[in-house]
Amino acid sequence: MSEHHTGPVETGASMNYAEHEKTYDLFIAGAKYGTVVLAALMIAMAAGFFTAGGFLGGLVLFVVLTIAGIYLLR
Repeated sequence: MSEHHTGPVETGASMNYAEHEKTYDLFIAGAKYGTVVLAALMIAMAAGFFTAGGFLGGLVLFVVLTIAGIYLLR
């Protein structure tokens, strides 16, 4: 803010659009795959706590759901 800018304020500073696109794509991928992992975790926890599967059944279900979700999102 200490610099003196000339020209209209609306134009702003120059941007590196390639880097901006890479960051945006990484954010979207993280949100997409993170949502799949969290949904699989919630389903696996419910199956582990409320069925006879227990911890091992919930863990197996979590791994299967995570792999299936990631495969379907590609």
